[in-house]
This record gives sequence, structure tokens and C-alpha cells, in this order.
Amino acid sequence: MDIKNIRNIGIIAHIDAGKTTTTERILYYAGKTYKIGDVDEGTTITDYLTEERERGITITSACVSCIWREVGVNIIDTPGHVDFTVEVERSLRVLDGAVVIFSAVEGVESQSETVWRQADRYNIPRLVYINKIDRVGADPYEACNMMRERLSVTPLLLQMPYGAEGAPKGVIDLIRWKLFVWKEGIEEYIVLDIPSELKEEALREREKLLEIVSLHNDNIAEMFLEGIEPSVHQLVSAIREGTILNHYYPIFFGTSLKNIGIQPLLDGIVDFLPSPSDLPPVVGTAPDGKEIVRRPRLDEPFSALVFKIVQDPFGKLSYSRVYSGKMSRGSSVLNMGTGKMERITRIFFMYAQRKKEVNEIKAGDICVFVGPKETKTGHTLCSKENPILLESPTFAQPVVSVSIEPKTKADETKFLSVLKLLEEEDPTFVSRFSEETGNIIISGMGELHLEVITGRITRDYGVQARVGRPRVSYRETISHEAKGDGRYIRQSGGRGHYGDVKVIVSPNSDGILIENKIKHGDVPGEFLPAIKEGIFETLNGGVFLGFPVVNIKVILKGGSYHEVDSSAIDFKIASGIAVKKAVESAGPCLLEPIMNIEIIVPGEYLGGVLEDMSVRSGKVLYLQGKGNLQTVRATCPLRNLFGYATSIRSLSQGRAAHTMEFGHYGRVPEQAKEEIVRQLRG
Repeated sequence: MDIKNIRNIGIIAHIDAGKTTTTERILYYAGKTYKIGDVDEGTTITDYLTEERERGITITSACVSCIWREVGVNIIDTPGHVDFTVEVERSLRVLDGAVVIFSAVEGVESQSETVWRQADRYNIPRLVYINKIDRVGADPYEACNMMRERLSVTPLLLQMPYGAEGAPKGVIDLIRWKLFVWKEGIEEYIVLDIPSELKEEALREREKLLEIVSLHNDNIAEMFLEGIEPSVHQLVSAIREGTILNHYYPIFFGTSLKNIGIQPLLDGIVDFLPSPSDLPPVVGTAPDGKEIVRRPRLDEPFSALVFKIVQDPFGKLSYSRVYSGKMSRGSSVLNMGTGKMERITRIFFMYAQRKKEVNEIKAGDICVFVGPKETKTGHTLCSKENPILLESPTFAQPVVSVSIEPKTKADETKFLSVLKLLEEEDPTFVSRFSEETGNIIISGMGELHLEVITGRITRDYGVQARVGRPRVSYRETISHEAKGDGRYIRQSGGRGHYGDVKVIVSPNSDGILIENKIKHGDVPGEFLPAIKEGIFETLNGGVFLGFPVVNIKVILKGGSYHEVDSSAIDFKIASGIAVKKAVESAGPCLLEPIMNIEIIVPGEYLGGVLEDMSVRSGKVLYLQGKGNLQTVRATCPLRNLFGYATSIRSLSQGRAAHTMEFGHYGRVPEQAKEEIVRQLRG
């Protein structure tokens, strides 16, 4: 297929907005499936994991594809739950466009904002599909207003909903100036003239549409001022141009569960979202640090980015986006992450969990490589003769931890290898050995994330494990400047050990900064990498309570060496001793995850919810009513939120909905710190 006829898109939204339901309809109407899957029945194509079907939520992103109007549409259906935001982040990194789904009832919700900002980070053109216009309380136009207010963007209405709330019949197409009606039991929509009683309102909306487009297109502006009606082709072309440049975001309406609005949405994907060739060339870095570009053409050197790793009976599957050139099965490519050559033994196109083997892939394709053994998420695969390093997606740090151990000693080796495999698959999942407790600690993005991980360990890999209670992943930092000297001197006959390092630590606004101010000649430069390694290892291992030390500046102030006895390992140990002493003297304090929470609750339960939030030391930032529903936005320490889902169900008789995501790290109050220290050292 010509690269101009490819659309690589993602379906992104808040949980329960209807991503998977919409994807099922897209596949059905594009002729890819003969039966529409149902989320509640666990029969959808993209939610194929046992955990997904049991819980009725998407956990892992799934790749599917279909053809619409002779254009190949590659779709990645992503999770809506914030615990699995890694799937959204890495998918957006390799996509060319996205369909963002908002519910016509709730509008722009907290996780909607999160995924929108993620798409902003990668400058991805988007269509917006306002779903569930049939629901009681639906207000599609208010959802557009929320886009203006909360996202500070320009919605471009290409349609008007047709039919009363609770019984939508179709949409008025403002470009083609026709009414599209869906009737129950009929596959295709019916095209009718716009009813006379709606023409005046439709004309006003079309006028707004032309006005917005004319602000960014001189040709349409000229026609608009002269009162000339643009043709459908001219208008579609102008809207496409503005959409790709993110000047505005075309709006479509529908209700996927009742099969209304899907075909026009597919038309919108083809008409307005970019092909790989419509976007600027991808930018990377050459081995010498210079910036280079790769265009999505077959005659360019091969380059691809690995965005996801999945363990499979076939071997490790490296999900990749090909940005330039082409590559055949059996070829060898350079892995820029390891500097090693890797052989591609098989190539697949994926349809959820099903595989279709191919002999060759080319620029614009999203595929799976089998063969590379050392690939990780974010690695670049490229030709050896023309190396390039592409930007890797960035991922949030885990905030919740539990202790875990295999039930039997016989399972220990398998258990450790399973943890390593899961870490390869999920960059937001981390495991480590705690020397203080002698346990393995696993960390993730939330309680649900860790529940799913531990479920996979037991179910998918057959390792029975004992799991402790969830606990917060704190961070350590310092309050003021302090000095520290580290000396590692050993004599045991023959060559000895000698390392001497002096440091000064001070608070830093963000991250870890190491500055070298050692006078020339005091310590040879060859030992500097070992000194830095020792500092990083010590800070990552924690000093006060075993949590990583952050927001600190370390100045290497001095030291000494022995011409015979000194070695790199001596200075690594000495620098670790020095920075540990300095941190212990610098008023160590504890930082904790502060979570952003959004709660949607019926008005009669609002008082109880607010009182409960206050008891948990939460701060209410925003309160707004819409009908009988109240939206509360607050921040609260994670340590006070374990079991909150059960609590809010009880407070609202199961009628409230909430989402929670990591906001920032904040300082633990002194009174709470003493209690936390007692518990951790207990």
C-alpha cells in the first residue's frame, strides 16, 4: 500500500468513555469482523487478555487494522485507567494521529486531560468523537465548551446531533449539508435532506465552521468574505491542513453502543488525519551527537523504534514503528540501545493477539520483530551503515509498592526470571531486593496495576506467591547544605586500597546534579566515572530509610589518591561513603506522592465525600455542579488513599465515580514523618 494511504492512529480517552466499544464498531463496519464484540460479555477483539475480559477494562494496548475507502487504518486501542498510562505514552510516541473520545455526559474528565496533554507532548493531530449522546444527561455541546475551558483548544464542529436526548437518530453533516440517519436493524445510514426546522440552526453552525477554517486558510477566507460557498473537496482539504497543524480539532458525534456515527468517524480518519508522509521527517541523533532526519521513504536508510515488548511462545516480540527505509526477514540491524547487531528472524503484522507473517516491512508500518534478544522499550533499530538514535518515550516513576515472595523455595529461580520478563514488558513496573527486610519489593503505578501484575505472575507463569500489603514509594531529600568525607583505605600485604573523596551536598530544585570542583592533580580524571557511579548508587539505594534520594546537588570538592594502591573501585566506595555522611548531616526529610483525584458524585452525597477527603488530609481545588452531579477535584497524600475505592462506594451507595493519578512529590509533615518512620523501621 502506498504510504499516502496509511493512517497510524490511536484511540485514547478516559476510562469508560467507550474506546473499545468504538474500536469494535470500526472493525465491523470496515468489514474486518462479522460480529460486533461486547465489553461486558468479554468478546471484544482488542481486550483479549483474561484479566481484561474478567474486569471489563483495557489493560494493554492492542494493535488492529482495517481498510476504509482503500486506505489502511492501523489502530492502537489504549487503556483509559491511569494505572496503565504507560500504554498510552508509548503508543502516542509512534502514532501519527489520534481519535480522542469524550462522553457526552461527563465531557472532559481528569484522565481525558492527561491523555490530551500526552498527545500535546508529541504534537499529534486529533479528531474528537463525542460518544454516548443517547445517555440521560448527555450534553454534546457542553462537552465542546469543556474542551475550550479545560484544554484551551478550538473544537471544530463538523456535525450536529439529530434527535432528542435518549433517542438520537443521527447527525447533520455541516460539510456535505445532509442529514445522516441510522435506523435499527439497518447496517448503512440513510442520507436525507436537512429538515426545514433545523436549517437555521445548521446554517449558524456552518457559518462558525467556515469562520474558524478561514482564519487558517487564505483560500477559504477569500471565499468566505466574498460569500462564495466552497466545494466539499475544497473544505475537506482546508480542514485536513488545519487539523494536521493542530489549529483546531474536528468534532464528530455518535453513540457507539447503538451503532450511530461510526461510518462518518471513519471518513474523518481518512479525510483529516495525516499519513506518515504528511508529517515532518523524524529527527534523531547521530553517534557524533549531530541532529539528523529520516524521511518516510523507501530509499532512506532503515530506522525503527521499539515501543513495546511482549513475551510470547514465539519468543520476545518487539513491537516497532518503522520510520524510514525497508527491511526483510533474516536481515541484521544495529540496536542503538546496546550497540550490538541483532538478527530479525521473523516479521509479523498484529491483529490483537493474532499474527500475520510477512517477508518485508517498510516506512510507515507498525509491526512486530522476532529475533532480537536484547531489545527494550525505547530502543532504536537501524542500519549499521547509517546509525541513528531516535527519541525514546518517557515514563512516570512508580508510586505504590508491595513485598512479594514465592510460596516455595523451588519456585525462587523461576520467580526472579518472571519479574525480569515483566520489567522488560512494562517500564513502569520495577522490582528490587530490600536488604533491610530481605524481601523482594515490586513497585507500580497503583493498586490495580500491582493486582494485575501479581495476577499475571500466578496465572500466566504458574508461580504461587505471597503478597504483602501495598505501601507508598517515598523519596528522600535534604533540607540544607552539609559536607561529607569518605575514605576507603585497606592494607593487607601487597597492593592495598586507597580512595579519598570530599563532597558538599545541597538542595536542588529538580533531579540529581553532580558538579566536579576537584583541583587538578588531587584525583586523576580516570577515577571520575567511578566516583559518580558510587554517588548515584548510594543515592538510588537511599540513605535515611532506603528510598531513592532526589533533588540534590553534589559538589566534588576534593580528595587524594595513592599512586600504587588507588583503583576505580576504591574511589567508587569512598564516594559512596562521603555522600552518605553528607546526606545524614543535611537534615534528611521524606517526600511522598501527592495524588490528583477527580470525583463525580450525586449532590446528596457531596457533604460526606468532602468530609472524608478532609479527614484524609486532602485539599479540594475545584468544585462544579452539572445538573445533580457534582465534580470535585482534590489533591491528597497517597498514604491516606489505600482502600479509597471501597470507601467512596460506601459513602455514595455505589453511585460515585473517581479517578486518581500521580501529581507530584510533596514533603511529609513532621508529625506524619515520625509515624511513617516508626512503621517502616517497626
